[in-house]
Amino acid sequence: MLVIGLTGGIGSGKSAVSVMLQELGAHVIDADKVGHEAYQVNSEPWQAVVDAFGKDILGPDGDIDRKKLGSVVFSDASQLDRLNSIMHPRMANMVKGKIGSLKDDGVSVVVLEAAVLLEAGWDRLVDEVWTVTAPAEAVLERLHARNGMASDEANRRIAAQMSTEDRLNRSQAEVSNSGDMILLSKTVRKLWEDRVKTKVGKV
Repeated sequence: MLVIGLTGGIGSGKSAVSVMLQELGAHVIDADKVGHEAYQVNSEPWQAVVDAFGKDILGPDGDIDRKKLGSVVFSDASQLDRLNSIMHPRMANMVKGKIGSLKDDGVSVVVLEAAVLLEAGWDRLVDEVWTVTAPAEAVLERLHARNGMASDEANRRIAAQMSTEDRLNRSQAEVSNSGDMILLSKTVRKLWEDRVKTKVGKV
């Protein structure tokens, strides 16, 4: 089995690349979905986060409101560190279990899509890291179009994350995304041929 860690900054196009890899035959584990699982009401991680940040982050049904939590942690680096220290180890254990189950099922290629793959130390769970990159202007446009995010908020989110240079220094492959889906598809397919098929053969 080959396990690829797919990462990149907010708005870089990770999800588009993830879909393309799935279409080529990979099984994708989406760290965001793992996070949603971890946040299930009354679960151990849910309780740990509520204990740390208070009930003001909850919605009317008891779910953690990620927008409310985000407004707290993305405006204060120490609060973000606090949240990460709670969630990252717990999510790593969940991901490790999912990878183990897929290996038992005979899956050849797994992609772990995670914006914080490197920051969380989850690169130890994968065989190689691919980083999706995109021009800053394209990222800002996507964030505005997709999330309605104002420029100051988008820039704050970008500033809170690892730099592209640091990500690339810890990666085995770059997936360049200029915004053209046809070109991106060709880039992903070439990486698949060069880095995946040579290691696992037919998928």
